[in-house]
Amino acid sequence: MSTIAAEATVARKPLYTSLFVQVLVALLLGIVIGMAAPDFAIGLKIFSDAFLKLISMIVAPIVFCVVVHGIAGAGDLKKVGRVGVKALVYFEAMTTVALVVGLLLAYLFGPGHGMNIDTSTLDAKALGNYANNAQKLKGEGIGSFLLNIIPTTSFDALSRNDVLQVLFFAIIFGVSLALVGGEKGEKISSFIDAVSTVLFRAMGLIVRFAPIGVLGAVAYTVGKYGVGSLKQLLSLVALFYVSVAIFVLGVLGAVMALAGVNILKFLGYLREELMIVVATASSDAVLPQVMRKLERFGVKDSVVGLVIPTGYSFNLDAFSIYLTLAVVFIAQATNTPLSFGDLMLVLGVSLITSKGAHGVPGSAIVILAATLNAVPSIPAIGLVLVLSVDWFIGMARAVGNLIGNCVATVVVAAWEGDLDRDKARRVLEGAEAVDVTAG
Repeated sequence: MSTIAAEATVARKPLYTSLFVQVLVALLLGIVIGMAAPDFAIGLKIFSDAFLKLISMIVAPIVFCVVVHGIAGAGDLKKVGRVGVKALVYFEAMTTVALVVGLLLAYLFGPGHGMNIDTSTLDAKALGNYANNAQKLKGEGIGSFLLNIIPTTSFDALSRNDVLQVLFFAIIFGVSLALVGGEKGEKISSFIDAVSTVLFRAMGLIVRFAPIGVLGAVAYTVGKYGVGSLKQLLSLVALFYVSVAIFVLGVLGAVMALAGVNILKFLGYLREELMIVVATASSDAVLPQVMRKLERFGVKDSVVGLVIPTGYSFNLDAFSIYLTLAVVFIAQATNTPLSFGDLMLVLGVSLITSKGAHGVPGSAIVILAATLNAVPSIPAIGLVLVLSVDWFIGMARAVGNLIGNCVATVVVAAWEGDLDRDKARRVLEGAEAVDVTAG
């Protein structure tokens, strides 16, 4: 009995070695520097940019290796296809729920009512390239979006770090490797597994620099926009944060309960990654370590390899909430009446435009502009109203998207029977330690 108890007890490391504590201290220090020396703080953005580039450097090859090894190791290609279909069904269901949540809360609280904005007084130049990119996005349509999933060359997809294109090539390569099988297939599969191990070790080294990246991102934000920046359009920002919280704790919490996992404990398990995402306003910053953490949580690697990369483009829950919330907010602020048909059009268009959000520069504004361009009754110039607070909204947007994708991976794994529930329970109870910095 004492031996079992001893094995279940995880030796606690000094507090200062915890990545969560380091990131939290860096975040607080960034706020202090931003308030005390704004000009100096703005220059620290280089640390944030460098950290994001380091992460971006290994995202594509890690996604490729994990997906290929997962498919080749699954042994049953029908099972791989089944997981993919279940993931897409789940994505569409959650996206629809998220869009409806944003719509309902916008009407319930009316954040734009009383602003009485005259659109003729808004500066159209403030939109800059956003509107142009949105017009291009609108004009290309679904066909072009689907065609763009196919990379020009496999090396081009890897060099441009296009996760969706890398995923497409990896699925084809993994399926082909599984079909080849035999000694040749085993050699290549073993080689890819070895490369994956090295890449995850490299990721562990890079993650150690997360506190520096967070320091730079927070110092820049506070230095440039000021702590009081949220006073403008505070109602929209506050409502969006509340909307994401309701969706995560209510909708996703209920879904996770069906899978037998407590959402609060699960969020605690991802606390380091969530802190990094809050500071950098980018879920890309933690893509590799999230994949590794979910594997260590008890999710089969083939499910992680398929669901997480696909979800980054097709399962943007918080972004979907923001789309409908912002559209209705702009209509309310400009006193634009919306018919039931307009609302249905917003929902339908948002289901499509939200799929192109990941990887597009200024994606939130670009996709929002594309959505407004498809709904002629709402003045697109109203986008100017949300430009000033987009960074702050982006923090919750990135966190919500990340949580949504992690939950999707666990749910699909549970649905498919690829979740080790005993291991997941031990991890959440702290009986089994998980350290991604160790690779």
